[in-house]
Amino acid sequence: MPAIEAIRVREPMQIEVVAALAGQIWKRHYTPIIGPDQVGYMLQKYQSAEAIKDQINEGMRYYLLKTAHQTAGYLAFSIEEKHLFLSKIYLKQEFRGMGYGSSAMDFVKQCALRENCKEIRLTVNKNNTCAIEAYEGMGFRNVKAVVQDIGQGFVMDDYLMVLTLN
Repeated sequence: MPAIEAIRVREPMQIEVVAALAGQIWKRHYTPIIGPDQVGYMLQKYQSAEAIKDQINEGMRYYLLKTAHQTAGYLAFSIEEKHLFLSKIYLKQEFRGMGYGSSAMDFVKQCALRENCKEIRLTVNKNNTCAIEAYEGMGFRNVKAVVQDIGQGFVMDDYLMVLTLN
């Protein structure tokens, strides 16, 4: 499995890099799934530099994912009661299907175990079939459907997936 380095995001310049990555990754990946209007709204609401800074201040941990030569993506999680909630795990298109996602998930598992978490939870769009298959291949199970109103007439229509840790 290829190695990926997770670098904790703390500095304003790193936050700007994450916001730029979000724009690049989300527009390409999510526009066919949820449309350009919802992508634009969600990027502004959840993945702008200001939103990321606020999330970090509230306890969300962001990490840049780097290969030996370049930035491949990013992830973010929070520690909640007895579980880690994986809010974001995104790779640029050219890094998908090469084992980097599994390497990043191994990092997340190690973080969860260090925090004595019993589970990793995440939500994934119901139409994001490639991600759902990848998560199932990593041992996650689909536990329920979750629809959340996010404002401006948009909803997140997701599945809650859970990985039980040993």
